[in-house]
Amino acid sequence: MTALWWIRRDMRLADNPALCAAVRAGDVIPVFVRDGVVDVLGAAPKWRMGLGLAHLQNQLKALGGDVVLRSGDPRDILLQLAQETGATSVFWSRLYDAGCIARDTDVKSNLQAHDIAAHSLAGHLLFEPWSVETKQGGFYKVYTPYWNTVKHRNVDAALPIPVLKFAPMPPSEALEDWHLGAAMKRGADVVIRHVHVGEDAAQTRLTRFIEDHIGHYKARRDFPAEPVCSGLSENLTYGEISPRQIWQAGLRALEEGAAGAEHFLKELVWREFAYHLLYHRPDLPTENYRPHWGDFPWNTDVSRPEVERWQRGQTGIKFVDAAMRELYVTGTMHNRARMIVASYLTKHLMTDWRVGRAWFEDCLIDWDPAANALGWQWVAGCGPDASPYFRIFNPDGQIEKFDKQGVYLARWLAEGQSHPSETALSYYDAIPKSWALAPQDRYPKPIAPLSEGRLRALDAYSALPKSA
Repeated sequence: MTALWWIRRDMRLADNPALCAAVRAGDVIPVFVRDGVVDVLGAAPKWRMGLGLAHLQNQLKALGGDVVLRSGDPRDILLQLAQETGATSVFWSRLYDAGCIARDTDVKSNLQAHDIAAHSLAGHLLFEPWSVETKQGGFYKVYTPYWNTVKHRNVDAALPIPVLKFAPMPPSEALEDWHLGAAMKRGADVVIRHVHVGEDAAQTRLTRFIEDHIGHYKARRDFPAEPVCSGLSENLTYGEISPRQIWQAGLRALEEGAAGAEHFLKELVWREFAYHLLYHRPDLPTENYRPHWGDFPWNTDVSRPEVERWQRGQTGIKFVDAAMRELYVTGTMHNRARMIVASYLTKHLMTDWRVGRAWFEDCLIDWDPAANALGWQWVAGCGPDASPYFRIFNPDGQIEKFDKQGVYLARWLAEGQSHPSETALSYYDAIPKSWALAPQDRYPKPIAPLSEGRLRALDAYSALPKSA
């Protein structure tokens, strides 16, 4: 018997229920399909997905297998592959955004109509979104009750790597012919220095975090210059590590008395909560969660000079600019910094949160459809479980609180420094030459005084209905 393992965002061998089920069903053929879901990814996540796929290919080749690459509609590709190879079943890990649900439902129906077993399994989340309900039977709209409901739930032990036996591999397209990193252009040579690709790298990250940083996580996680955060969001989004593996490591640390362990587990569950909401509210990435925000006077013009300066890290607000440059150089951004730049864009610059969401979708190597949408709506004030909508972060005050010595700023801002850091200089190697920026430039003046932007936002908020 032959089984197809359809790889999507589960690029790992350990704790992979779909792979284990395929192994039980027969000799395995791993398959990755480049379809419309892949093609619409932004520059950085598509490039990073290609790196993860190449790593998984090499991992499987070392075991005597490979990944068969095909382009097209999975509905047709998987059926053709099954008929071509004699496979009698197809297995994959579930995804939860509306587009993937529709695609996977269609794939499953088509396979079953041709007498090929089709199985979707858990693995991308700790808790399936429909498995967590309020006492009234609905879905949770606030994080804390969600956390209190799931924090004591039993999480099964992680699955070991199965003993793989591969079926003969059919013809495959070549990964290099897909040019998944084309849109990164010269930025790829810079960001590549900061990625941690593959299952082994993810496990190393987890181990080092648990050993060296989890005890300080709650107290120091908001300080962007300190290496206290795990960095695992990069690996989680491509499934190079499972949330179950992270949960169990964090739970062991909690049982051993690590001071920051519970807070770390809460952050992992925040990701679960984001997917819980995305499943029940599939318009989360595109529509205001709170409908009475529909008339809020956000500016949607992405070509405004203020938006361009925000994207380029040229606002004249040092915390914002440092964070945006960190994004361009590393493909990631510290979580505290993400809140600051989002607040500045949506509140001080009165720009629609979807403008920022789209920029992150293009630039983040750890882009996640649920977390990105929830994060932007949360900061903007229009989302579920939002911070008080009238709360406006003061970037200068945040620097005073979380980077008092200016270490983070010096790491990312070259202007005015006699000896800029390597990371600050690498920003100029990553950006398009057409931006015509240089480290010798004078640091830009602020777009507008922070106090002016704050008052403008507060005036707009005062016009919101009281129910907002």
